Amino acid sequence: MGTAISLDLADDLPAATLHSAAERTFDWLREVDARFSTYREDSEVCRLDRGELRLADASADLRAVLERCADLWTATDGFFDVYATGRLDPSGYVKGWAAQVASDRLLAAGVPNHCVNAGGDVRVRGHAPDGGLWRVGIRHPWNAMSVCLVLTGTDLAVATSGGYERGPHVVDPRRGVPATGLSSVTVIGPDLGVADGYATAAVAMGPSGIGWLDRLPSPWRHAVVTDDARLLHSRTLPTDPPPGDDEVGGTFTRRVVPPT
Repeated sequence: MGTAISLDLADDLPAATLHSAAERTFDWLREVDARFSTYREDSEVCRLDRGELRLADASADLRAVLERCADLWTATDGFFDVYATGRLDPSGYVKGWAAQVASDRLLAAGVPNHCVNAGGDVRVRGHAPDGGLWRVGIRHPWNAMSVCLVLTGTDLAVATSGGYERGPHVVDPRRGVPATGLSSVTVIGPDLGVADGYATAAVAMGPSGIGWLDRLPSPWRHAVVTDDARLLHSRTLPTDPPPGDDEVGGTFTRRVVPPT
């Protein structure tokens, strides 16, 4: 999927059991890549986009993903749009969805303590290898070696969208140009696919995405870094250290993130 994917299994199980669970997880992710990649000419997504495959003949996974994307289009007032770039591209949902399914399968297979990290879309469950909470760093938008927040928890789906890895690739579907205003959007909630879609949509909205995120119902939470280096996040964000009160407005705590 054009990104690195890592897996951390924290259960005290035989090495062969963990190895088998890891192989099944990566087999699933390779299957997703083959089916949904926009970089592979023979993928189902590309064949459907070119009209070589009818939707009725597509796999159940592809049809289900496109239905979810249609739901996200409605929920985001059209800002999550799989045709925003002019061609079919459900990547803004697929990466998070694939990692969520991988996590669900690990849980069902008796490996409940794990972290699946798909290029910054992270699903953690249970405890970390040291027996404590998982710690999920949110990458600093302008410094690849730093984080701007650290989240902690035992059951988190954390999706981040922005231009720090692939440049300004999220398109505002109403204007047809790369979105500006928000350098990074992180959404935390119960489902990583939906979180991924929400984060992508908020970036596409630009500054108005902050208010849209603020109106999402519980348990959805979020953190935003603006292009002018402000960090805004939900008061109830599970951060380490806990959120401060440098400047308060609405339900956000506002801080400044240095751009370098």
